[in-house]
Amino acid sequence: MKKILILCLIAAAMPLWVLAQHSDDSGNTKLLITYQDSLTALGKKFINKDTEMERMNANTEFIKTLVKALKIPHSFDFPFDSVKSISIVNSPDKHFRMITWHIAFDDGSYRFYGTIQMNAGDKLQMFPLTDYSPLIKKAEDTITNNTQWFGAQYYSIIPANAGQNPYYILLGWKGNTIKSTKKVIEVLSFGSNGKPVLGLPVFDGNGKTRNRVVFEYTRQASMLLKYDADKQLIVFDNLVPPDAKLKSQPESYGPDLSYNGYLLKNGRWVYKENLDMRNTADSHDDNYIDPKKQAEIDKATATQH
Repeated sequence: MKKILILCLIAAAMPLWVLAQHSDDSGNTKLLITYQDSLTALGKKFINKDTEMERMNANTEFIKTLVKALKIPHSFDFPFDSVKSISIVNSPDKHFRMITWHIAFDDGSYRFYGTIQMNAGDKLQMFPLTDYSPLIKKAEDTITNNTQWFGAQYYSIIPANAGQNPYYILLGWKGNTIKSTKKVIEVLSFGSNGKPVLGLPVFDGNGKTRNRVVFEYTRQASMLLKYDADKQLIVFDNLVPPDAKLKSQPESYGPDLSYNGYLLKNGRWVYKENLDMRNTADSHDDNYIDPKKQAEIDKATATQH
């Protein structure tokens, strides 16, 4: 009888617990939506404002608001898809997500911001990313961490199984100067202490082994950099100068309509030249927000309301 009575009490209490849980989730969602609205407005400011100081001030408020939002339980599951000024990409295994964005400076350069948010349930576990780019002189030869980040805005995460040491490939856009743009193939892994490591010597060929791959080309051009999952192949435009005399000036480089790539083989990426990409869709820079173009779009939209 006691067992039956206990079971009855548990059964009676269950609807109340479920209701309370649902109420908590509903309240969290409403709060996240409110924060999302604030982030959307601040994001437009750090892209569209005319002065560098205004953009930086908006970005400071954006960071504070984002941290508050991410502290809400189960924020990892909230997409923030109305915040068009940032890129949010989940790893395919849902282990983490990359939240990245950029601020444009008046001289044509950029600074990148972001964080790695881990999928930690109702607790916040994240690793803020500090752009260390100006101090990284040999990016392809350097292994860093989240406090010394070779900043970029990421649009793709590719898991790579290397036996006991799995890692992830990140494809990113890295606006550079008034003359040139960069793109990067980054490597992210997590050490035995659970902290992120950026860079890994897994790219073989094309002259040397690299910890990451960096491309630089003229700002007037666009560049293909994408992953073909069926072939396990990272594909990119072959970049060349318009004249052999300009070989030492990467800001003059552009695509020559041929393609190279890195093929995944036994946990490493092997360089391949002159790929046949006739069936590959062109996705040149389509994933990126050009601050000036976005400003024009937002201003045009505003005048319609």
